[in-house]
Amino acid sequence: MPPTSAATRVLAVANQKGGVGKTTTTVNLATALAACGKQVLIIDMDPQGNASTGLGVASDQRSHSVYQVLLDAMPIAEAVTKTLVPGMDIVPSGVDLSGAELELIDVPQREYRLRNAIQAARGKYDFVIIDCPPALGLLTLNALVSADSVLVPLQAEFYALEGLSHLMRTIDRVRRGLNQALTLQGVVLTMFDRRNNLCEMVAADVREYLGDRVYKTMIPRNVRVSEAPSHGKPVLLYDMRCAGAQAYIRLAREILQRENDLAGEPALAS
Repeated sequence: MPPTSAATRVLAVANQKGGVGKTTTTVNLATALAACGKQVLIIDMDPQGNASTGLGVASDQRSHSVYQVLLDAMPIAEAVTKTLVPGMDIVPSGVDLSGAELELIDVPQREYRLRNAIQAARGKYDFVIIDCPPALGLLTLNALVSADSVLVPLQAEFYALEGLSHLMRTIDRVRRGLNQALTLQGVVLTMFDRRNNLCEMVAADVREYLGDRVYKTMIPRNVRVSEAPSHGKPVLLYDMRCAGAQAYIRLAREILQRENDLAGEPALAS
């Protein structure tokens, strides 16, 4: 099926801190975008392979993975696996990816391996969403060099702004040296608990620091979101009515609205 828009947007979901909801955001945002009629490809760049597992892609279905794309120059179409979500595919992560950081060191054009592979996917998908590992190594660098923009999941906690500042400096360095088109797509606050005064304080600080680049939608701390990966499903398929699923639908609408505003297209129906 051809994409529903002329241009493919490549988003890297990144934060060097672990446990902030990168994979959860990747899987559920991608599912919500697919539910909005978009054609979506997830690229699982995390050696832990949680995005693949969370979409029910078993280990024996990962003989072709992002490792072969990066190290063996496999065409990305050959590594694509269908998911149970209509309109959404994934390039899974395999156990071999854990050694890719070292193996890429001596590879020519090592920072551009993923970018070169993704060129073939542009035009086939509306969105390519890259789930980055919780580190700023060569795998994340490949994702940032490939991306049009960066989506940052941010847990509302004490050290959030310090980590965000570090990531922003990294994005600036990548923009100056390797990918001049890279922008900050936005920051989404995750695992948000309105009963916690610290969450409210951090949210206010982040909004003061970044203004409207922080999405209005906040992803609440929700047990159904946590349960869904163990069933190999996005939360939108596991329990669409729960607060977490509804938040990801709102986030997808907000992202699509920003994309439409940039393109000068009519507003989305709510």
